[in-house]
Amino acid sequence: MGAGSARVHTVTGAFGYSGKYIAARLLDRGIEVQTLTNSVDRANPFGGRVRAYPMNFDDTRGLVKALSGSDVLYNTYWVRFNYSGGKVSFLHSVAVENTKKLFAAAREAGVRRVVHVSITNPSKDSPYEYFRGKAELEEALIGSGLSYAILRPTVLFGEEDILINNIAWLLRRFPVFGVFGGGTYRLQPIYVDDLAELAVRYGASRQNLVVDAIGPETFTYRELVRTIGEIIRKRRPILSIPNRLGLLAGRLVGAWVGDVTITGEEIRALSADLLHTSSPPAGKTRLTEWAWAHKDTLGVRYSSELARRRDRRKSYEELRGR
Repeated sequence: MGAGSARVHTVTGAFGYSGKYIAARLLDRGIEVQTLTNSVDRANPFGGRVRAYPMNFDDTRGLVKALSGSDVLYNTYWVRFNYSGGKVSFLHSVAVENTKKLFAAAREAGVRRVVHVSITNPSKDSPYEYFRGKAELEEALIGSGLSYAILRPTVLFGEEDILINNIAWLLRRFPVFGVFGGGTYRLQPIYVDDLAELAVRYGASRQNLVVDAIGPETFTYRELVRTIGEIIRKRRPILSIPNRLGLLAGRLVGAWVGDVTITGEEIRALSADLLHTSSPPAGKTRLTEWAWAHKDTLGVRYSSELARRRDRRKSYEELRGR
């Protein structure tokens, strides 16, 4: 069961991406940390300092037991797209129901506060399942009676990142880069450790709040691609292509690397400018400065979403492809 001290904080996915940074910041503050994870056998970057419990949503008693004694729950669990293939299957609808089970277990276990990672511009009326699901979960958490902080990031960047890394990977390997439509839709990337700092800060608060967790720089998609190309010294012609052609190209690259590189819904949501808000920046780290510091490794190897879900033992670094 979870440890009995009220200083224990529980992080979902602490052996993965954003959860790992949250766990690291908590440990630096001297807080005892445990994780709920679907990858209990994945390499533990924290050794014995972080205990791992299975995140089995069909075992309500087990979830409650693991959360017993936790002061704060940091929830990063979600799925990027719907997928079913071989032994790997995940759906937005299932992720919504699973997260509601997690919130219910947290309440029953006596967790004081939940810090939940959402997305910018969620809406229950959205034509996009990703954004509808995030809105449904925000409503569920707000109505749960639990103290909460909801963080709404756009795109995360960091060493374990997928989107920014794979843009650089494409630029390194192809003579041109295609952007959907005019590429004028905007993004405000936030550094993953800045998101973790916000999570830990608001985990210590008692005020219910919703925060747009955006970075200090705003790019159009076309500007983002051009900037990354300049930094890694792979300037490429950037072509505007129809969404259907972009999706086809993405599927061809996906077949080559054994991954889903982009979905039709992701293209449409990007084009709808949903990864941009008018809020002031909450993060401090500039993507351009971070990319310059990592220019020699950014995009050298492909980062695969499906590889991370198929292999629950290796670290994300070990799973990087060609």
